[in-house]
Amino acid sequence: MINKKVSNVQEALTGVKSEMTFMLGGFGLCGIPENAISELVKLNVREITCISNNAGVDAFGLGLLLQNKQIKKMISSYVGENDEFERQMLSGELEVELTPQGTLAEKCRAAQAGFPAFYTPAGYGTEVSEGKETREFDGKMYVLETAYKADFAFIKAWKGDAAGNLIFKGTSRNFNPNMCGAATITVAEVEEMVAVGVLDPNNVHVPGIFVQRIFQGEDYEKRIEQRTVRQKK
Repeated sequence: MINKKVSNVQEALTGVKSEMTFMLGGFGLCGIPENAISELVKLNVREITCISNNAGVDAFGLGLLLQNKQIKKMISSYVGENDEFERQMLSGELEVELTPQGTLAEKCRAAQAGFPAFYTPAGYGTEVSEGKETREFDGKMYVLETAYKADFAFIKAWKGDAAGNLIFKGTSRNFNPNMCGAATITVAEVEEMVAVGVLDPNNVHVPGIFVQRIFQGEDYEKRIEQRTVRQKK
């Protein structure tokens, strides 16, 4: 058996350098690789490009990297929860590439599957399609989108084993699975590490072939992005 388990987040992020491109899983604050993000802050890597559905919130998630001005470019589909992101974007400090949410997911999945590009109707006739090849299929116009290229993919799963097999939970499945295997090196942090053979193969969402390193995460905060409660009567 190939053992992909590493002892800690420091070992998992071996080889991370400034000016690299990183994929980071999660949906809002659900399923984000909290340990990997904290380590990136400590490593103080600079001029990095981050591919993530959103940019976290102020002082948490990717917001920590933005606060420390470590990110040169953000490739995202939704960025409305981060004041520091807005400030950096409007001031020209941060390069931003907004991408339709489904297109972002598919650009990750295409990279995972080894497809260099694909056609999508999303974004045709808007700024998203400017400078890109377009083509008509069955009377409908499509935009050619290229797959992402990244040095590392940092993802978070609920359970995993030393072979890299992963099970996700709830909304965290929105982007994490598509990013597995979509970069040169995929690093998975899990809430619970189990022995090989414990996971039911029928329930595995991502097989270990898409993962290069896996470690047991710790101290997850799992913050709520926007807390909404009913007023007491």
